[in-house]
Amino acid sequence: MPELPDLEIIKEFLQQRLIGLVIEGAEVRRPLIVRALVGQDFEARLRGQEITGVTRRGKNLLFHLSRGDYCVVNPMLAGRLHYNTRGGRPLRGLAVVLHLSNGMDLGYTDPVKMGKVYLTNDLALVPRFSSQGPEALDPQLTLAGFRERLRPRRGEIKGVLTNQEAVAGIGNAYADEILFRARIYPFRKVTRLTEAEIARLYEAMRSVLSEAIATLRERVGEDIHLEVRDFLAVHGKGGQPCPRCGATISEIKAHQQITSFCRACQPGTPIQQ
Repeated sequence: MPELPDLEIIKEFLQQRLIGLVIEGAEVRRPLIVRALVGQDFEARLRGQEITGVTRRGKNLLFHLSRGDYCVVNPMLAGRLHYNTRGGRPLRGLAVVLHLSNGMDLGYTDPVKMGKVYLTNDLALVPRFSSQGPEALDPQLTLAGFRERLRPRRGEIKGVLTNQEAVAGIGNAYADEILFRARIYPFRKVTRLTEAEIARLYEAMRSVLSEAIATLRERVGEDIHLEVRDFLAVHGKGGQPCPRCGATISEIKAHQQITSFCRACQPGTPIQQ
């Protein structure tokens, strides 16, 4: 699942290559993924528009278009963007492709068909877009502001971190990394966190995401369709030794997601939440 660090790197890559290009044509291969929130056919509406900007909001990529439209990509679990020469190798799970004026294609693949590609001139029409909280790395999100974002929440801290209404951009993988860095049990109730733990959580959130962006900036290159996660400390590494204490990393699977954590560094039990 692409999260804030992944999408930030993809955004930077596409900003350098797409701005000023014209969409000469568009093809929808999997209509279930596309939502044209305008009074016109998706392909016809895109044709002839210039890409004037590429931005990110939470776990969404936004392509700003010359007629005031936005093409919003929410990759969800398995969506990926591919920047390829037109007529290149076939892409598995290709859902949408934009033919660009420089002879390249921008394709969106989604083998599990969970993501969405929206075309709109009003971002408020994109589901859950307007309800997003502040960006997890927003300089204006202070520790005090972060505490206020957590205060009304009653769930487990991992679920709150991945709730885009609390803070935007964090998904399953980086929530695990943040909680490991902060030494907090993923299933602790937010209401049981101390002020010191919230401060550790805030600092871990900022440092983990910033460091990940720096790492991905060095390693992703032009392969924006690949998900680079091997550098993570605990996520997806169940059964391996903890890089901090050497204990075995635990892994719990639920609701099509895994939670990876170290029981020694992040002690807790469900009845002690």
